[in-house]
Amino acid sequence: MLVHGAGGGGWEWGIWRRVLGAHGVECACIDLVPTDAGLAATCFDDYQAQLRTVLEALPRPRALIGASLGGLLAATCAGEADALVLVNTLPPTPLSARLERREWPDVVPWRRDARLASTRAALADADDATALFAFRRWRDESGRVLRQAQSGVAVDVPTCRVLLVASELDEDVPADVTAELAGAWGASLMRLPGSTHVGPLLGRDAADVATHVAVWLSG
Repeated sequence: MLVHGAGGGGWEWGIWRRVLGAHGVECACIDLVPTDAGLAATCFDDYQAQLRTVLEALPRPRALIGASLGGLLAATCAGEADALVLVNTLPPTPLSARLERREWPDVVPWRRDARLASTRAALADADDATALFAFRRWRDESGRVLRQAQSGVAVDVPTCRVLLVASELDEDVPADVTAELAGAWGASLMRLPGSTHVGPLLGRDAADVATHVAVWLSG
């Protein structure tokens, strides 16, 4: 089960789905959506409920894979999984206090304010075609969800196998924070030099990272 990050969608996992599928891992992908009350009213629990509903309908064994905000959401549902892979995940409390504090409006206008140049800068480890692909697909996000994640979400230490992926050039979630989380959980850790926040999914090395994850899952 693949869970995307804030402002993204299931489209982010295209490379991983192909690689995992080639290794015999059947993939399901969720697109998180706002509630009927609108994006501004959508909260972290709403996204978590969507994920849990889809996850519980899948046969076991289940691997739960999440990136950024999707990683934090996945971590809260780890009890329903047999393996957990978190890519540059937003950390739970108390490590959430280590992230840079930001002010989030009720609706974060990532679709409205999307620019190809800023997308290209954020995807410094991707090619121009991938940057254009992502630029056309960013969506607005709930500021309420991001404020809740920033304030700190409590997560029990997972009892399943856990792999954390940390990008050394991540400016949103420092690799050292992810490494500290891995140590606290007794999890495996994969550090990626030269990779950005979304690089493991969309960068030039995405297929290699996905292959490493597929091999880890098979173990």
